[in-house]
Amino acid sequence: MLDIIKECEGAGRIGISGHVRPDGDAISSCLALRKYLLNAFPGVIVDVNLEEPIPTIFDGETGYAEIRRDFPDGVSYDVYFALDCNRERLGEAGKYFDAAKKRINIDHHESNKEGVGDENAIDPEISSTCELLYKLFEGRYVDRDVAICLYTGMVTDTGVFQYSCTSPETMRCAAELMQYGFDHSALIQRVFYEKTYLQTQILGRCLMESVRFMEGRCVVSWLDKKTQEFYGVLSKDFEGIVSQLRNIRGVDVSIFMYETANQEYKVSLRSSEKVNVAQIAVRFGGGGHARAAGCNMSGTVYDCVNNLSKYIEKQLKEGSEGETLES
Repeated sequence: MLDIIKECEGAGRIGISGHVRPDGDAISSCLALRKYLLNAFPGVIVDVNLEEPIPTIFDGETGYAEIRRDFPDGVSYDVYFALDCNRERLGEAGKYFDAAKKRINIDHHESNKEGVGDENAIDPEISSTCELLYKLFEGRYVDRDVAICLYTGMVTDTGVFQYSCTSPETMRCAAELMQYGFDHSALIQRVFYEKTYLQTQILGRCLMESVRFMEGRCVVSWLDKKTQEFYGVLSKDFEGIVSQLRNIRGVDVSIFMYETANQEYKVSLRSSEKVNVAQIAVRFGGGGHARAAGCNMSGTVYDCVNNLSKYIEKQLKEGSEGETLES
């Protein structure tokens, strides 16, 4: 098992990054590892480098305000961690990872089985990178701040322990983290259910204008640039829309799309156990988990939906399952 403390002994500056468009597990694992290392090595510089957009719902985690969002040249690291992703998804932080004296990759995605670091801890059977970190920490240097970050990442990647990646061991880890004395109910409320008035307006509009198809088993909603500009919304305001669409009774696959440039869309997919949306997303240069995936697509809305539909329909007819791929 990877000994993080041993690997970082003697380091003067340590860097940490997760994937582009960081989600709860990527952000929380980075912040958990940062605080863990600061607890273990007081005085060592530990940087977290993440690209925007970084959801503000995680701003209650220790270290969020210190996240470095710029990527100047000339910064060197003794040890660099790539969390929750492979090398390709590090974005601009990839140059720091490549140049570091020692590179460590910690991940739980199926598509990164071998790892891309000098040292690797990869476990596709585990619920989240945060759960994997908790096991690697082995109880050392874990305090309340670290526990909050780890619990947040586990909660987000398991859909509040609803997704199939949740195991009995996941629940045991969560229970142990709760013993550090934070308000887990308030944390879940903030991360999953609390929305701004603007976010609620956008959610309402997307639900109202959604379209069901394929005999009601699929639903799609989208926002063009003009509508986004009218409301003054950003991509971070779209969190949860695709999941809410998926909650419609009788729906097996939900699709949410928002326009990023003329006839270019960021597409999010959610599904029931009957469809592996990661298999579909990867056909369009994206990927993800079996029940939650995404990609970028070009064309009209109708072109995009039609192209997705033929693969969705095939899986619904065949009841096929497939391996999980990285988003």
